Amino acid sequence: MTDSSSTRAADSSGGTGTRLHIPIPLRWGDLDAFNHVNNTAMLKLLEEARVRAFWQPDEGETAPTTAVLDSGLHSGVLTLIARQEIEYLAPVPYQRHPLDIQMWFGKLGGSSIEVCYEVCSPLETAGLAGGQTVYARAVTVVVKVDATTGRPLRLSREEREAWEPFLGDPIEFSHRR
Repeated sequence: MTDSSSTRAADSSGGTGTRLHIPIPLRWGDLDAFNHVNNTAMLKLLEEARVRAFWQPDEGETAPTTAVLDSGLHSGVLTLIARQEIEYLAPVPYQRHPLDIQMWFGKLGGSSIEVCYEVCSPLETAGLAGGQTVYARAVTVVVKVDATTGRPLRLSREEREAWEPFLGDPIEFSHRR
């Protein structure tokens, strides 16, 4: 995997710190009968962005500095999804340029992270369209767990140091306002 992610200061309502920008291409199969990205496909797109942003790459691959998680049976660490929520703001049409998945942390807990996302139109087309369209906002709570005991594991010093620059305001969903 080539590292085509980037970081820049947050420029919309979700965060106050720095955001990670992960380009994620759409596949034709992500569309549904209404010709926009299906809600279950959206979860897969968010998962792909999360893995590219936070999990250690294979040898020879490059990744952002936030890719410090070593997870899986080989490491004895599992990362489990405790909660996910998505608020859809506009339909995502098929497009050849990758979506700009903007990510930051709403919270770094003892053994959990709250990953915040804004799914935006491609950076390549932002100037043409007069800015980016925010298609969806989402939150995923990920918990680190010991694979043997099933008990939560504390975030490491390395994880906290890599992720703290991306700590920002949590997402405020419109149905909770």
